[in-house]
Amino acid sequence: MDVEVLQEKAGQASKLLKSLANERRLLIMCYLSEGEKSVSELEPLIGVNQSALSQHLARLRRGHLVTTRREAQTIYYSIRSSEAEAVLGTLYKLYCAEADDDTVGPA
Repeated sequence: MDVEVLQEKAGQASKLLKSLANERRLLIMCYLSEGEKSVSELEPLIGVNQSALSQHLARLRRGHLVTTRREAQTIYYSIRSSEAEAVLGTLYKLYCAEADDDTVGPA
């Protein structure tokens, strides 16, 4: 692989990993791997207030890792990035696969 291409790919990988390098954002992505969820569904699962959760979701949106869908007053979030799904799958296999059945993991 050409050096310039490798540098570009390393930059893309770094951006993805930085977005996932926060425990709360990683939890959000794990729960979203089960399917789309609204802020009100995520709030009790993540354990932060709505303002903090919205900031984390905004960071994930800016990184193009999640997408939104509006239904009346409710905004639903889902995973947009196949690269993020692949990383989540690997993390699940490394850290969660042998845990109890109620552990969150990629669908």
